[in-house]
Amino acid sequence: MVNPKIKKTAFLSILLVLIGYIAMVAYFEARLGSLQPAGGSSITIATFNDEGERHERVVRLTKIDGNNYIAAQHWPRAWYYQALERPDIEVKMSNDFQAYTAEPLSGNELEHVKDIYRMSLGFRFRTGFPPRKFMRLDRTF
Repeated sequence: MVNPKIKKTAFLSILLVLIGYIAMVAYFEARLGSLQPAGGSSITIATFNDEGERHERVVRLTKIDGNNYIAAQHWPRAWYYQALERPDIEVKMSNDFQAYTAEPLSGNELEHVKDIYRMSLGFRFRTGFPPRKFMRLDRTF
């Protein structure tokens, strides 16, 4: 028989570790969201909500087989759902925003991109292992 005091201590220890981990993930995501890192493979996308309000967000661009892909790989992902509802978005890759269409991925294309678009275990741990969602950006002319 396990001592009830040991059970309680073990439960509280696990609970504290879990709360600490959730707090670390929330801090990392909030800091990343407020800093909006730019440079390298970062681009700015503009999505629009139901009221037509513009929302800009910095995301990572990955080019695979000549196509442009972005991923929602953090818990804050309102931009992803706005792009699903209103796929006509604007993308700033160099100096100016240009019109693009955001296409969610499925099937073989999704599996191919998932295989290539990998994040380190450390990064996934710091972000709390969010489900990853992918989109292809098609230039609108």
